Amino acid sequence: MMNIREHNRQLIEDFRTHRGETEGPFANRPLLLLTTTGAKTGRRHTTPMMYIPDGERLLVMASNAGAPAHPDWYRNLVAHPRVTVEVKAETYDAIATVAQGAERERLWSMIVERHPFFADHQAKITRQIPVVELTRLDD
Repeated sequence: MMNIREHNRQLIEDFRTHRGETEGPFANRPLLLLTTTGAKTGRRHTTPMMYIPDGERLLVMASNAGAPAHPDWYRNLVAHPRVTVEVKAETYDAIATVAQGAERERLWSMIVERHPFFADHQAKITRQIPVVELTRLDD
């Protein structure tokens, strides 16, 4: 069985080879690559993940598939909110902002309506799943 790092490495390679068109479990979900700066190490880390378009910005959910802890990429962008986004054939810098309060609740309702499995992830855990807004930086 392939470990998660090897799985992600293969997914990243496929994404970059096929300009964002992927096969397998993500074939019917919009996928992006998010590159963050390590909170402790300062090294760059790229993670494939599902996103939801919301106007001019993209939303990503730090569900970690319902794991009790936030994913590493989330801790990284909280420490260093400037990130790099690869989506379809585009690559750009963005600012990551964690949605709060009423805006987070509005976004979460929309996300769960479109993708009910996120409610299943939330039901497994006591932490609130963060919703992160990725806003493109002007060149």
